[in-house]
Amino acid sequence: MMSNSTLSYFILGAYLNVGILRYLYFMITALLYSVIVIANTSLIVVICRNRSLHEPMYLFLCSLFVNELYGSTGFFPFFLTQILSDIHTVSTSCCFLQIYCIYTYASVEFVNLAVMSYDRYLAICCPLQYNTRMTSKKAFIIIIVVWLYSFVKFLITFSLSIRLTFCGNAINSLFCRNYLVVKLTCLDTTVNHIYGLFATVITISVPLLPILFSYMKILKICFSGSKQTRQKAVSTCTPQLVSLINFSFGCFFEVIQSRFDMSSLPSVLRMILSVYFVILQPLLNPIMFGLQMSKIRKTYTHIVST
Repeated sequence: MMSNSTLSYFILGAYLNVGILRYLYFMITALLYSVIVIANTSLIVVICRNRSLHEPMYLFLCSLFVNELYGSTGFFPFFLTQILSDIHTVSTSCCFLQIYCIYTYASVEFVNLAVMSYDRYLAICCPLQYNTRMTSKKAFIIIIVVWLYSFVKFLITFSLSIRLTFCGNAINSLFCRNYLVVKLTCLDTTVNHIYGLFATVITISVPLLPILFSYMKILKICFSGSKQTRQKAVSTCTPQLVSLINFSFGCFFEVIQSRFDMSSLPSVLRMILSVYFVILQPLLNPIMFGLQMSKIRKTYTHIVST
């Protein structure tokens, strides 16, 4: 039996022995991480520097871009190190730290997208009341609540997992997953599973309700409103919907990958699906929102030219 006091590392068993190709994979991954950092950081700077962008919609976007940097930093440096390593191990403390970072990143992402959908509902369905119901001060408070809610919610899951003792240390994954770590325990995990189920329901239902409410109302306005209203709805909601769908698929792939036997799929495909949500989302969002929002494009062009 291994306990947390004696278990010093976990073994990650999903890495392939790719030989010299590891350097190619390293360069591709490093390039992706560089693009993510540069793109998200640039848009954060653009929003912070231009006072005309200190509006709720852009503040929520800034929160989204900060979260992309947070989630990417919790994954990419670790992943790049593992690619070049011959022994794919991770210390127990680093493993739990990565679990906390990636899971809180996912929670903040989903809740932030829910808040953005509600903000668009107010802007499209209640335009005359928008400036009083959604001010920059309220948006800032909402952002703080979004981050605190996600960090506190998963802190309970984290504390239940970190107290466990383990009978093994091999994880069939590219990074640390809470579900796979809990499966290695020698103790009764009933409490972990009950709270895990409860936390999953809360994690999904809390953001999903405002998302469904907001887009149902927006859809109703699109059918009954003017052509100008429909165009505004499409232009402002399309990036958010694409981002939401992309992230939902990524999380679905991650859950399926960790809980079911996917050995029938090619190993490379399994690896891609398992990290989809933490690679594609931070890469897609700044490109999509940056290209779609004309005020961001103009401000960025002005900053670069000066």
